[in-house]
Amino acid sequence: MRYSWNVACEVMRIVPPLAGTFREAIDHFSFKGFYIPKGWKLYWSATATHKNPEYFPEPEKFEPSRFEGSGPKPYTYVPFGGGSRICPGREYARLEILIFMHNLVKRFKWEKVFPKENKLVADPAPIPAKGLPIRIFPQS
Repeated sequence: MRYSWNVACEVMRIVPPLAGTFREAIDHFSFKGFYIPKGWKLYWSATATHKNPEYFPEPEKFEPSRFEGSGPKPYTYVPFGGGSRICPGREYARLEILIFMHNLVKRFKWEKVFPKENKLVADPAPIPAKGLPIRIFPQS
C-alpha cells in the first residue's frame, strides 16, 4: 500500500488537515528584514509551506511520486506537525486513512453527478460550484 500512502500524502500536502498553527517567539530575532520581539505570537502556515515551489516543484500539480524514496526535506511536509509537537496519533491516522481508501476503492464504484462540471467558486478555497456530488454503487 506504499503508493496508496503516497496518494494520501499528496492529498494532505495540497489540503493539509490543519492549515497552520500559532507559536510564541522564545527570543528576539529578525526574519527577512522584520524584527520579531520575544513573546510575539506567530502564525505558521502548513498550507504555504506545502505549496512552496522551492520545496515542491509545480505545487498545484497532483504528483504522488513526490513521496517516493526519501521524500520531501524535513519540515517541508508537515500534515501532522513535526519535532517534539508531532501528532501522537499520526500512525493511527495513517492506518485509518489506508483502510478507508482500500475499502472505498475495492468495494465501490463511483461517478460524478455532474460529469461536465468545470466552474469553480472561492469559499475561501476553490471548490466546484455544485460541490462535486458523486453517486456510489457497490462493486459487483
